[in-house]
Amino acid sequence: MENPNGAIAGIFNTDQQNELWQYMQTLGSETANQLFQPSKEASQLMESQIIGMLGGLPAGHFDVQITTNREQLGRLLASAMMSGYFLHRTEQRMALEQQFKTTP
Repeated sequence: MENPNGAIAGIFNTDQQNELWQYMQTLGSETANQLFQPSKEASQLMESQIIGMLGGLPAGHFDVQITTNREQLGRLLASAMMSGYFLHRTEQRMALEQQFKTTP
């Protein structure tokens, strides 16, 4: 049987002894897809954050081009990834708090 998360292997440079990587390989493809799909709210927040980092010119009225080097692009991507991670964790916490409020 083929590993349902085989596509993930190309994204991450992993050591096969890593516990987290081994756990990720045990997830079903549906679960893995859910983990990679941000919520609509998180996507909107990330989009506005990246637009804020790049500049707020409305693209509909201006032909905006951005030039950068590899190092600066790496920093931008790292910042976006950390923000996405933070938003995901915040969503999880909010869901847990709402769940505990509804249980007696």
